[in-house]
Amino acid sequence: MHTDGILMTKLDDVYRIDNFNDTFALGHYARVLDAHDQRTETSVAFKVLRPEHLVNGDDGVPRWEYRAFAHEANLLHKLAASPHVVRLLDCGYLSAQAEAPADGEVESFGQDITRFGSELNEYAQRGWRPYLTLENLPRTSNLFYLMRPGRPDLRLRLPTEEGLALALQFAELLRMAHHQGIVYLDHKLEHVYWDGINLRVIDLNSSRLLDGPRKPDDPMFRTDIHNLCVGILYSVFTGLSPRKTTLRPQPGSLQDVEARYKDITALDFGIEPTLSPGLQALLQRGASMEIESAGSFIEGLQEVAARHGWDFPDEYTNPVSRDARGHLRTGLARLREGQDCLREARDLFREAAIQDGIPEDLEGELRRLVKAVNEMLNNRVIP
Repeated sequence: MHTDGILMTKLDDVYRIDNFNDTFALGHYARVLDAHDQRTETSVAFKVLRPEHLVNGDDGVPRWEYRAFAHEANLLHKLAASPHVVRLLDCGYLSAQAEAPADGEVESFGQDITRFGSELNEYAQRGWRPYLTLENLPRTSNLFYLMRPGRPDLRLRLPTEEGLALALQFAELLRMAHHQGIVYLDHKLEHVYWDGINLRVIDLNSSRLLDGPRKPDDPMFRTDIHNLCVGILYSVFTGLSPRKTTLRPQPGSLQDVEARYKDITALDFGIEPTLSPGLQALLQRGASMEIESAGSFIEGLQEVAARHGWDFPDEYTNPVSRDARGHLRTGLARLREGQDCLREARDLFREAAIQDGIPEDLEGELRRLVKAVNEMLNNRVIP
């Protein structure tokens, strides 16, 4: 094995592995854990192949789940200039066989994705597992985690203002990706992080890098826009899955990704009749594969956004709408601040309630307050 200048070291000299952070939406072929990079003293997300996918195929070639790590590292590198894609910090292989690795050896390639990919077969033969280290995005910004209310009679959705901002940022990401022949494909809320202002997207392991010359209206680009409209934006604006059921984790095998939304060519907005008719029509066009490029989708989003007070060079927004949008944005910011304060208050009440030695009367009042605040948060305006 080629190890020019790279020394094998103990895993715990490089990373301290902590708890799983993917329990709310398990992936198909990898687990993700919180970890501490001992070299940089930073918190990171440690994505490692599940042990059951380590065995090679009958032909001795590593399974696609194993090869997906090098594939994802390559795509993350190509899209590193996008502010909307999670950052790759390190890639490598480790000898530990436990699902949550705690010991063994590790070989880190940093961001040398070429070498990481070229030595894949050798490490597979040795039984070492591939890993990627990524920036650690907070669970509290994951849209799937945020939008599942935990009650069958309750739906949570983003305000249209925020949904449009998210859609425009995602469309810009797709425009950059498509220009490089990359189609994301694996559109689901579990992969989307949103803090009210900035979009971040994870998991490019099932995305595809197209071969050969690419036409601007390649059918795969239409499919990518279709999957965005159906798999993410419909849920963002309605709080339901595209099959009009409550939100639930989506299967993630390669076959599932290809077939997940193929049969959905129309969207039902009856549950959200006040949603902008122009936005409904645009998402319907995306669902029916009528939008040929990310650029066309962005133009459509800008037309809708202009009716909501947004300013664009080619779209007219009257001053009254612009002023109203300013008040709307300020109000949404206040709502987010208020919800954060409610969570802080609840946690303070909860911490006080578990103190040893407090009277039953005080404990009862604290627990009543915790319950009341939780009820307020369950009915929050913004996920």
